Amino acid sequence: MTVLLLDFFGTLVDYDPSRTAQGYHQTHSLLHELGAELAYEDFLERWSLTGSRFDATSDEDDREFSMLDLSHGFLTDIGLAAADADVARLARTYVTEWNQGVRPIGGVPGLVEALAREHRLGVVTNTHDPDLVPGHLEAMGVADHFAVVVTSVEVGWRKPHPAIYAAAMRALAVTPDQCTFVGDTRGPDYDGPRAVGMRALLIDPHDGHADVDRAHRLGSVLELSDRL
Repeated sequence: MTVLLLDFFGTLVDYDPSRTAQGYHQTHSLLHELGAELAYEDFLERWSLTGSRFDATSDEDDREFSMLDLSHGFLTDIGLAAADADVARLARTYVTEWNQGVRPIGGVPGLVEALAREHRLGVVTNTHDPDLVPGHLEAMGVADHFAVVVTSVEVGWRKPHPAIYAAAMRALAVTPDQCTFVGDTRGPDYDGPRAVGMRALLIDPHDGHADVDRAHRLGSVLELSDRL
């Protein structure tokens, strides 16, 4: 059986990547409980600035950071000291509210079930929280179809760093030529996998990557069975 490695966000679920749009009133209330005096809009602005700083650092070398790292960094930025347990509470509360922007793509559970009959499946995803993606797979009823779920926060490197693809291949005891990677983002899900020797298919519904061979592009993840 060949191996299919699937991206998660934007591939198996729709999501809003914004750090502010979902609404974070519970997180804001917790901050007040911890002693912060920021108004809600000021909190969103400062949180976004801290997140952008962490992103910029990761963009330099693809090292991943966790929600605990981000929460601690934010509290430091606003001059608030907090116990480790409170930093963890802040991270959990924020992730819960951010998660409101994640929605399963219709038809994906049936697709995964069909693919699992002929392929070994794995998820390889960038995420700042180790429990978020496994939780969604459980809720979607497809967790048992995936032999492995590899997250950047656990590996320590985000796609397209070679280490995260290598971690997936080690977990499955396979070589690059046995793997096809599928995802919706050019660098992490197409260029990165191909650089380590995998076949890759890019989900490109709006034909935004005309320089990618048409045979390597999908209009939707739901086309995957027919293409394979």
